Amino acid sequence: MNARAQVQALLDFIDESPSPWHAVASIERQLKAFSFSRLDETHQWSLNKLGRYYVVRGDGSIIAFVMGKNALEQTGFKMVGAHTDSPSLRIKPNPLTVDQGLAKLQVEVYGSPILASFSDRELGLAGRVSYQTAQGGMAQQLVCIDQPLLRLPNLAIHLNRGVNEEGLKFHKQHELGLILGCVSEQLCDCSLLSLINAQLPSAVAQLLAWDLNVYDTQKGHFWGQAQEFYANGQIDNLASCHGAMQALLDESVLDCDATLVCGFFDHEEVGSESYHGAAGRFLIDILRRISQATSHDEQVFPRALAHSFLISADMAHAYHPNFSPMYDAQHRVHINQGVVIKMNINQRYNSDSVSQAMFMRWCQQAEVPYQIYSHRNDLPCGSTIGPIISTKLGIRGVDIGNPMWAMHSCRESAGVFDHSAMIAVLKCFFNA
Repeated sequence: MNARAQVQALLDFIDESPSPWHAVASIERQLKAFSFSRLDETHQWSLNKLGRYYVVRGDGSIIAFVMGKNALEQTGFKMVGAHTDSPSLRIKPNPLTVDQGLAKLQVEVYGSPILASFSDRELGLAGRVSYQTAQGGMAQQLVCIDQPLLRLPNLAIHLNRGVNEEGLKFHKQHELGLILGCVSEQLCDCSLLSLINAQLPSAVAQLLAWDLNVYDTQKGHFWGQAQEFYANGQIDNLASCHGAMQALLDESVLDCDATLVCGFFDHEEVGSESYHGAAGRFLIDILRRISQATSHDEQVFPRALAHSFLISADMAHAYHPNFSPMYDAQHRVHINQGVVIKMNINQRYNSDSVSQAMFMRWCQQAEVPYQIYSHRNDLPCGSTIGPIISTKLGIRGVDIGNPMWAMHSCRESAGVFDHSAMIAVLKCFFNA
């Protein structure tokens, strides 16, 4: 598959994954197509060599793994971690307000999105809902209102004369209400509850609760004079999830010596502290159960961890030619010039000189270019799940990612050839 075809597959994946819960469902469909079996955490596990398995927790996090041919204590775990969530606007529990005949939905800011990027765009709604069945039980279901339902209109420059000098700003409490429609008899037929209920089974007795985020209904596209760039929402970090999945599902990888693990976690954008986030017990529980299913020797698990390695795959800040002072002059990374190794001496990233060198070798073996990024000293540096997981497991790791523009925007951009390079080097890592 050439680079353009790989990115088209990525765009399709993002378009069918408008929420973290949809992303996990999309990943699950791919895994099932490659004969992966879903494991239930409440059941006893029996695992076979070269067996393909996955576990879902909290609907927004998923861990897939392939059992290696060698004993765990000999080769350990080869892991790639990424996250399924993106900064967004989430619908509040009691969102509907009416102001001068206009119905609005009130939102809560999730993570740190670029709020201005959500204005003047056609926004849909997606997520999961919980409902009571006619039999008195409770069930959950994914919903997606894939139409231009909501909008955050900008204020005219005549009423905001300083917008071009001071920047477009929205007050998080008072100015993010999303316009749903005019209050009229027609609105009753297309109200939020009616639209959600239309996607649920007829046996629903009562809609109980929801987790819903807004998303840009514009599909992903290639752009640029040679179509060398692509744009979509949620590139951070669904591009890394997709790249890791394509590497794991390669037939050359599935016949592996070491046990291979891909972990995709919710709540990274808000600190990862949840029962299925990277700071929770999800990953360590699954790794320990893999060890217990293969041996009753309690020393196997720590020995396996001592042989293990983690690649934390997240996106990186590409050089923007209009804002050159925002970058360290010696560490600018460029779109379509290779995978980025992210370094930070204060452990905001997981890399050290040894893991950096190891990843450089994998890039050389995969014949893909690499770049090295270091943040400006006078700007706060973001972080990833890499330091969190390595701290909890006591394993070496490296933070890497592909360069992109407009990280945390409603619509982001990245390079076609970098995604192909990411898939190639992760395959090399799994096969090393």
